[in-house]
Amino acid sequence: MRRAPLAALLLTPLVGLACTGSAPAGAREGVAAPSPAVSNTSLAPSAQAPGAAATCSGQPTPAETEGPYFKAGSPERTSLVDSGIPGTRVVVSGRVLTMDCRQLAGVVLDFWQADASGVYDNAGYRLRGHLTTDGDGRYSLQTIVPGEYPGRTQHIHVKVEAPGKPVLTTQLYFPGSARNQQDSLFNPALLLQVVDAQGGKAATFDFVLNFR
Repeated sequence: MRRAPLAALLLTPLVGLACTGSAPAGAREGVAAPSPAVSNTSLAPSAQAPGAAATCSGQPTPAETEGPYFKAGSPERTSLVDSGIPGTRVVVSGRVLTMDCRQLAGVVLDFWQADASGVYDNAGYRLRGHLTTDGDGRYSLQTIVPGEYPGRTQHIHVKVEAPGKPVLTTQLYFPGSARNQQDSLFNPALLLQVVDAQGGKAATFDFVLNFR
């Protein structure tokens, strides 16, 4: 991975994964992987992998299972990084497009994920939140790199809902994760484009919805 200063990163797209099984609120799904190193530096909300997703594929983003940990009613926010949450910071950003590459404003993206130790908060809304695309169809989310847990590689869940259209439920994955090929849900079409940045990482992904 090349390293780029955040000031040089331009706004573009990226991100999630699904879960299997169930666990009590706040419980760990098996023995969690070690937590990533803590970064105390926040990334700029607009940070992205430079040059990533500059074109539109016109191919609909694959859907994936919701998993057992979705929780309706998440707060509206552009950062999931609450005070004291450990983990490597990452800004995930990109666009929401139609199959004919029109950028869609007013689309709601609802994100949820495990923490750096592979644990979901099922009692509250830690590392859960939703946001809306701007007038150019762009979004930007500050979060942390999620941890692995038995059976699952690193991933971020997302629901993408355009007004009056069916909801796309899918997951975003991280390139180079050791467990990608061992995860039965992993789909390379859902890989984020990720670069190192000062204070953490920057990732991009464009969602293409299945209509024109």
